[in-house]
Parts: sequence; structure tokens; C-alpha cells
Amino acid sequence: MFCRNCGEQIENNASVCIHCGVAVGQASKYCPNCGAETLPNAVVCTKCGVSLSAPIPEGEQKSKLTAGLLGIFVGGLGVHNFYLGYTGKAIAQICLSLCFGVGAIWGLIEGIMILTGSINKDAKGIPLKD
Repeated sequence: MFCRNCGEQIENNASVCIHCGVAVGQASKYCPNCGAETLPNAVVCTKCGVSLSAPIPEGEQKSKLTAGLLGIFVGGLGVHNFYLGYTGKAIAQICLSLCFGVGAIWGLIEGIMILTGSINKDAKGIPLKD
């Protein structure tokens, strides 16, 4: 998470930025997701596309690299979807792999999509960290 006042990276559970002393969410100069400078009245960050009016969902960010590699190497078992919280999708992938053998191709494609940023959020809507 980034401070909306100074753009410095801060802890996800911080209530005050340790760099500038401003309360989290009390400014509008920088994007809280990527730290890019934003216009004061902007509704969406032009760099990462996150909504600036709604707070980022609470929770631990999952690793994009971990999810992508899980998708590529064991995607047929839906492990990357379990990791990201998409349980129903993961079970469907297992069933397709066992019945038709196509779950591995699905997993490989999703793994590549995760690594390229096409899939960039987990099931809770929390952005994946690099």
C-alpha cells in the first residue's frame, strides 16, 4: 500500500504514514495501490486502474509470481486457483483434468495470464503483489 499524500510505500495495516505523518486515506495525490501520482479529482488510477474512491480491500496480498508458476506447473490440479481463493474454479479444473485431460492447458494459460497481469486480483479483489 502507498501513502496517498507522499506516495511512499507503507504497511497494509498502518493508520498513519511514517514518512509524512498524514492519516491513511486522508489525501488524494497518489494512488494507494501503485504509488503513481494522480489528479485530485481522479476516480481511477491511470497507471493501474484501481478505484481511488473505494478503499483497497483488507487482507494479505498474494504473490503474482507464485500464482503464475503454480498455474504453469500444476495448473491442471487447480492449485493456483486454490491459492488465489477461487475454490469452485479449482475444483472444476481438477474434474476437467481427471475426466478429459484439458485442465492442464487451462492452468497453463491462466498461469501465463497471471504473470502478464491479465489476471491481477485474487478472489477477494485484493491486487496481486509483484
